[in-house]
Amino acid sequence: MATKPHVADSHDLIRVQGARVNNLKDVSIEIPKRRLTVFTGVSGSGKSSLVFGTIAADSQRMINETYSTFVQGFMPSLARPDVDVLEGLTTAIIVDQERMGSNPHSTVGTATDANAMLRILFSRLGTPHIGSAQAFSFNVASISGAGAVTLSKGGQTTKERRSFSITGGMCPRCEGRGSVTDFDLTALYDASKTINEGALTIPGYSMDGWQGRILRGCGFFSVDKPIAKFTKKELQALLYQEPTKIKVEGINLTYSGLIPQIQKSFLAKDVEAMQPHIRAFVERAITFQTCPECDGTRLNEGARSSKINGTNIADCCKMQISDLADWVRGVSDKSVAPLLDKLEHTLDSFVEIGLGYLSLDRPAGTLSGGEAQRVKMIRHLGSSLTDVTYVFDEPSIGLHPHDIQRMNELLLRLRDKGNTVLVVEHKPEMIAIADHVVDLGPGAGTGGGTICFEGTLEGLRASDTLTGRHLDDRASLKSSLRSPSGFLEIRGASSHNLQNVDVDVPLGVLTVVTGVAGSGKSSLIHGSVPASADVVSVDQTGIKGSRRSNPATYTGLLEPIRKAFAKANGVKPALFSANSEGACPNCNGAGVIYTDLAMMAGVATTCEVCEGKRFREEVLEYRFGGRDISEVLAMSVTEAEKFFAEGDARTPAAHKILTYLADVGLGYLSLGQPLTTLSGGERQRLKLATHMGEKGGIYVLDEPTTGLHLADVEQLLGLLDRLVDDGKSVIVIEHHQAVMAHADWIIDLGPGAGHDGGQIVFEGTPADLITHQPTLTGKHLAAYVAK
Repeated sequence: MATKPHVADSHDLIRVQGARVNNLKDVSIEIPKRRLTVFTGVSGSGKSSLVFGTIAADSQRMINETYSTFVQGFMPSLARPDVDVLEGLTTAIIVDQERMGSNPHSTVGTATDANAMLRILFSRLGTPHIGSAQAFSFNVASISGAGAVTLSKGGQTTKERRSFSITGGMCPRCEGRGSVTDFDLTALYDASKTINEGALTIPGYSMDGWQGRILRGCGFFSVDKPIAKFTKKELQALLYQEPTKIKVEGINLTYSGLIPQIQKSFLAKDVEAMQPHIRAFVERAITFQTCPECDGTRLNEGARSSKINGTNIADCCKMQISDLADWVRGVSDKSVAPLLDKLEHTLDSFVEIGLGYLSLDRPAGTLSGGEAQRVKMIRHLGSSLTDVTYVFDEPSIGLHPHDIQRMNELLLRLRDKGNTVLVVEHKPEMIAIADHVVDLGPGAGTGGGTICFEGTLEGLRASDTLTGRHLDDRASLKSSLRSPSGFLEIRGASSHNLQNVDVDVPLGVLTVVTGVAGSGKSSLIHGSVPASADVVSVDQTGIKGSRRSNPATYTGLLEPIRKAFAKANGVKPALFSANSEGACPNCNGAGVIYTDLAMMAGVATTCEVCEGKRFREEVLEYRFGGRDISEVLAMSVTEAEKFFAEGDARTPAAHKILTYLADVGLGYLSLGQPLTTLSGGERQRLKLATHMGEKGGIYVLDEPTTGLHLADVEQLLGLLDRLVDDGKSVIVIEHHQAVMAHADWIIDLGPGAGHDGGQIVFEGTPADLITHQPTLTGKHLAAYVAK
């Protein structure tokens, strides 16, 4: 007689009932555990809301609640997702596309603990011995001090002399950054003017606020004398004075020179993370040069002097990771055997995941979204945990078709250990390995949020869903190719891994630059096509936006709308901004009231005064074209495009921006939707739309298919064609075969990654690449077009 299965073995499904996060419409679904499930659907259909916003978010919230309230106070507080029932959840590990922090002190080595292990290794085996692991850290400065301390012991107060010393590895000249700064003083001030006349040209330095009061009241120089006539002492005080306490109008304040202030406020941040106007100032006023004292290694002389087998820690961090792994294998010492094993495994994981071409000293902020995601994967590859839910957000981003096969093997290996793997993905090659497929849609935004299909891959192919219809789409080669109108000559390109590359990039056509991840594509294009007035560069950096930002504010669309409302009603434009004078006083224009509940998730309730409309009552009485400002912001892009096109509401400036938004396939977005609720693909296209109105003649696009559904790729190709037909030159860095097949000209880099790449392995038409198939790209493109 068969034994009855144990009740504990019956929990083989993750059950979701009534999910309503973001645009989900009461979604109910059962997902098999210990299988690989792929979630598909157009960008904005609700995939991330279901996988990340519902399943992963609730799993993390429940795990956080197992800690004491004291510990929870230090953790991010998470609200329970808007869902009726969630059953069968396991611990969720999220591997998303969030770019790594762009702190200047953060490198690939510090972000993955590889540096920490190397530091311990050198502190144990390095000769001469210079100290503990922190003596090799470029984030720890060397300090020493001595003095008397007062102690209370047994009711008696005694004084003791104490001294301390910390040996760190930080280079004292560049403070562990690897580069030093030099200031162009002409960009800081106009020497012919006085400070009162506005001589200072630094962003944020206004004589109207506190800054003006401090400069006028510091007494170190005259604010009514042209800077050109300052004495040496006065100029020293203006530029280099260390923070000094002063009293202005009876108030205690601190005065410091311009250069210490700039170093503290601007240079402590990564240049890439700055606002555009501040970045422009920094690039104009400050030159970054390799630190002459540490030669860019970030480490002081002591840390560089200690070696193992003739190699110091700076040399190790500079090596390509695949070479460093071989070097570690050559170090043998029983006293540190466990450490060597762990370090070797970490470095081998880099190679296995296709990142062997990186080096540990690469700044973390320079990694692409796909690279950052794979770096995060490394710590999970060797994990012995099972029955864990791994959640991936488009792991194919930034991967050449050749690399996607390796990623597939890693995902299957995680599944075969007994884990549940949930993947949000668009690429057919990754959908193909799914045990179970869930398709959301049918449209995006309010037109999505329902389950269109769930089942096997074959079932999806046979279904009449948008994904099913486009799953076997294959772009054919174009019958007629455009002729170049000229060439952009690149000579001797050698940044990063490029090996003295000479190439002519055709202009007036659609050029696709391709090659395996790490072959030098971005180095070639971003490094050799300078950002000038004629070049519009749309890179992969994500849009940063708070819940107060929306498509209207981000694209600059709100500006002409506010002016049109103000002109029609004879009032100030500031009234029609929820972040300015028009804001509801009760919720400050947020539309909701947030209540902080300490270690529990905060509660957001709709504002009772403005009923979530965000504006003052009197502002909503002003109309334009028969609508108030809150009704305009509630419109979709498609509705608004018609509204501002003709009649009383005709506003050409607003209509133009709306046309660009519609062109990139965002017609369904509402103008006032918070940016925090947009998916990765929607943000990428929103960014593209904002750049389309710029005047440049050359467009450089870095992986524009990121986050795009198969059906949307077709629309993107149409958009690229329109740009070229309008007389623009379009250069696209891309891995998607449909874009390659659609190109007029292909430049293929390789043959491998890192020091195995950096060469032009093919340049010519897509048809020639398929015919000759001399490269990895050629093989994959031939297979794609032939299907």
